Amino acid sequence: MQITQVKMLYKITFYNSRGLSVNCYLVEENEYLTLIDTAMEEHVENILRVANDIGKPINNIILTHAHHDHIGGLDSIKQQTPHSRIYISHREAPLMNGDLSLNGDEPQTPVRGIFPKKIISDIDLLLQDGERIGSLQALFTPGHTPGSMSFFDTRNKALIVGDAFQTEGGLAVAGQIRPSFPFPAKGTWSKEIALKSAQKIQSFKPPLLAVGHGEILSQPLTDISIAIAEAEQNLRQGKNN
Repeated sequence: MQITQVKMLYKITFYNSRGLSVNCYLVEENEYLTLIDTAMEEHVENILRVANDIGKPINNIILTHAHHDHIGGLDSIKQQTPHSRIYISHREAPLMNGDLSLNGDEPQTPVRGIFPKKIISDIDLLLQDGERIGSLQALFTPGHTPGSMSFFDTRNKALIVGDAFQTEGGLAVAGQIRPSFPFPAKGTWSKEIALKSAQKIQSFKPPLLAVGHGEILSQPLTDISIAIAEAEQNLRQGKNN
């Protein structure tokens, strides 16, 4: 486990035996913490230990999307923080229950990735674009999955984007392969929609980009522009990366 603090944001990184990493985040408010994603069940005790060291309760659990490495610890976290409230986007919620069907106005590309099959925790609020949870503003950024969301800290303009981007293996828009860490790309549903969401994220001009896999980027706008240009070119050329 590795902990990185940047202002009110704590990145908690977990590694498996093959060196693969996943991040979750604690966002500090005046009187409580918001947890963004939960990693896997085996990581829960360490997440709770970090929260205890900060000295504030976890009042909110926000999920960027429903892939197993981002919500696998949800039930255990909820059981140990029964007062906490769980949030996920209105579009992503069905995926938590195993419903991978697509709406008529969505690309009919199969939804990819691994989704837990036994989540029992109830969702307290289905998020719409622009809603607020404490200092965080929800941004609908689909593409990696049909209902992926990012979260914009209105105090410092940091953006926590789940798998809309990755920095592990090199900064990339969801769906663009990085050979040393190809898993987010292989789990991406729509590269075209992911590109549009990356452009939306870019428009917020975040001074800090926090991702689901890889290091936090400070002053990332130049790198974001390069990653978006690469994704645009690959889509124009019909490349599979």
